[in-house]
Formats: sequence, C-alpha cells, structure tokens
Amino acid sequence: MGAFLWGVAIFLLAVASVCLYRAYLGPTVLDRILAVNVIGTKTMVLLVMLAFVFERSLYVDVALVYALLNFVTTVVATRYFETGALEGDWQ
Repeated sequence: MGAFLWGVAIFLLAVASVCLYRAYLGPTVLDRILAVNVIGTKTMVLLVMLAFVFERSLYVDVALVYALLNFVTTVVATRYFETGALEGDWQ
C-alpha cells in the first residue's frame, strides 16, 4: 500500500507541476485562475493522503478548510476578472 500511495503522490505532484506551467504561461487570466484552482485541489488530495498515512484526522479537517478557501477564492477572483467589480446583483 505504501508504494501505491507514493506513486499516487508523485503523479499528483507531476500534474500539479504541469498546472503550474499552465498558470505561468496561460493566455488569459481565467486560465491562470483555473490552473491555480487545480493546484489547490491536488494539494487538498495530498493532505487527505497524509491523513490516511499518518492516521491523523486533523489533516482531513485542514484539507476541508483549504478546499473551502480555494473554492471561495476561485469564485471571487473569477467574478472580479469577468465583470471588473465585486459589486452587482449577486450580493
């Protein structure tokens, strides 16, 4: 099981590095926001894997809070870059 988790962790880090490259070269701001969101999701999965390996439920709580912050930040940044303001009918 340990070799499998190491393989998954290395795969997730490889995918995150590809997303980091996309965030650096993204043609639009929204592409960069999406790439950063994917990196945050991969980080959350790695935190859950750490919780499983070390048998600590605290890491799952940290991963959930991180996922919530990642989601809210992505929605707010996307709203700002699409409309140019955070004010509007949605408040």
